[in-house]
Amino acid sequence: MKLTKSSPLQKLLDTLPQQGTVQWIGIRPQRKAPLTSLQTVEALTLKGLSGDHFSGSATSKRQITLIQQEHINTVTSIMQLPVMPDMLRRNIVVKGINLLALKDKTFWVGNALLEYTGECHPCSRMEENLGAGGYNAMRGHGGITARILQGGIINIGDSVKINEA
Repeated sequence: MKLTKSSPLQKLLDTLPQQGTVQWIGIRPQRKAPLTSLQTVEALTLKGLSGDHFSGSATSKRQITLIQQEHINTVTSIMQLPVMPDMLRRNIVVKGINLLALKDKTFWVGNALLEYTGECHPCSRMEENLGAGGYNAMRGHGGITARILQGGIINIGDSVKINEA
């Protein structure tokens, strides 16, 4: 079903006054290597995060991954053990904004302009990192993937907000 700009549902989808906040930043220097936690990182236009092994592909839909702190709290509750951001292998943890509401939108994280490209589904590593049932605990809580349209610096404490332009 194609929505028009004036349809009531489209108006609801376009209304996102909430702003989130960056809570944690991590890069993966090599595939399967532990994440390195950072206070600040440079997002490189159409590449990825500086120092992250996933950086470099201009056509990739997965240049950066984001997850909500609220979803980490849910997974912690399901697994009944403390879940730390680096265990989930996402680049940016945010709080206070529903990342799925950014579907089909561009948004700012700090000084970087990102484009929502899809959901970030869990992989088998969740069983290794979280224990038995980790994969299923993460289903529906894995966050999103994004493309970096305009590079910039991202710091812990930066805002996450819809691009109004």
